[in-house]
Amino acid sequence: MSIDNAQIQAVLAQIIDPQRGEDLISTKSVRRSVVENDCVTVEVVLDYPAQSQFEALHTRITNALAAVPGVKSVDVTISQQIVARAVQPGIKLLPHIKNIIAVASGKGGVGKSTTAVNLALALAAEGASVGLLDADIYGPSQPMMLGLEGKPESKDGKSMEPLERYGIQVNSIGFLVETDTPMVWRGPMVTSAFDQLLRQTNWRELDYLIVDMPPGTGDIQLTLAQRVPVTGAVIVTTPQDIALLDAKRGLKMFEKVQVPILGIVENMSTHICSNCGHAESIFGAGGAEQMCKQFGVELIGSLPLDMSIRERTDAGCPTVVAQPHGRNAQIYHDIARKVAFAVARKARDMSSKFPDIVVQNT
Repeated sequence: MSIDNAQIQAVLAQIIDPQRGEDLISTKSVRRSVVENDCVTVEVVLDYPAQSQFEALHTRITNALAAVPGVKSVDVTISQQIVARAVQPGIKLLPHIKNIIAVASGKGGVGKSTTAVNLALALAAEGASVGLLDADIYGPSQPMMLGLEGKPESKDGKSMEPLERYGIQVNSIGFLVETDTPMVWRGPMVTSAFDQLLRQTNWRELDYLIVDMPPGTGDIQLTLAQRVPVTGAVIVTTPQDIALLDAKRGLKMFEKVQVPILGIVENMSTHICSNCGHAESIFGAGGAEQMCKQFGVELIGSLPLDMSIRERTDAGCPTVVAQPHGRNAQIYHDIARKVAFAVARKARDMSSKFPDIVVQNT
């Protein structure tokens, strides 16, 4: 029985991308399908990082095509291609950085930095090129969380080379000052330091730059929103009413400056007793879910108040690296894929396709 490409396309149209919830044909994930001598070759390209899902998707496609009468062999390749997405109007992308994702919270102590570092590591583990910028000038924590020491190298006396750890590029004010030195700076100095860390670091071809924001809605947040091309923001909160109140302020701030919210992460959703395993909602329950319904955003993950998460980051080896197959690491991976998919759903950035128009008298 002779088969044609239309039959193959029909089969592929029945295979659902579990992250998108749509079939491979309608999402244009199938870049190539060829039938030659009853042998089928298919190339699938995803627009978000999901290497941990490749094997399962490969098996589903191969089995479905092999079941078509007349097919002698099936050759399936799966890869990913991440592109720059749209940012705030009038702001151009930074060189070598496709997408900037801000991880923010309305208040401190909700696990924002822990979320940021594990998000960065999970995206890298899924096959993306990732950088992490510690923008908390007053209280940098990423050097400790990643177990990194030393100062960034400068090859030209004007710019800095990012440090590297666990496959991600990193920079922080914490690398430039002594650990116990307080940053007694006013707003303009803080925003200048943030701008230099961002723009004078020689980031190398990043799919995503994760920016660990300071808590609140102050100078750095305003600078980020008005001068930096931000693809989207992730809001971190706890179920506690006071944390949710501040998280809502942060969410509204990003909305006002046209930075989309990619999702909300709820930390410390339940406490797991290390002795008996009993789960208890000591900070309340359902708060983040209600907030998501109120503002029409997605709850992309809930993490327990687990001692191991704190111990791993304090030791400089975050959960995603220390326990890659553990339950909490899998939650971070799920959050990372949801964030990446939320980015992929945005329109592509086309600013580089258009020339600058200069009007002058002649």
